[in-house]
Amino acid sequence: MSHQSTDTAEPLVLASEADVVRVRQAVRAAAVAATFSLVDQTKLVTATSELARNTLVYGGGGRVLVQTVDRDRRRGVLVEFVDEGPGIPDVDLAMTDGWTSGSGLGLGLSGAKRLVDEFDLETAPGKGTSVRVTKWKR
Repeated sequence: MSHQSTDTAEPLVLASEADVVRVRQAVRAAAVAATFSLVDQTKLVTATSELARNTLVYGGGGRVLVQTVDRDRRRGVLVEFVDEGPGIPDVDLAMTDGWTSGSGLGLGLSGAKRLVDEFDLETAPGKGTSVRVTKWKR
């Protein structure tokens, strides 16, 4: 699937709790600019907050790209998290509802996935993890 990006945002560095806050702020600003409803803004910010914390805690930090995208006359916000950490050894387990490692918001990856419209996870042991999520304006 191709997305047409409408901006050229620089990746945000995710290396501390303060960076998690900055990511949330950037995602909320993009959702507001895309004229998302308050409910959809909250869903996207909640999902990306969980993913940002996972990137920091499990991936050792990384980069986050926040973009407004257009496809088929629809506007959305795409957020990509990339880390060079250990990867996720058991993706099926990590995507299981209710599974948690004991930190974060308790949503887990499955909870974050439910809050967005598109969710793509790529990982390999020792190769890091990339998660791309997109929420479309209703």
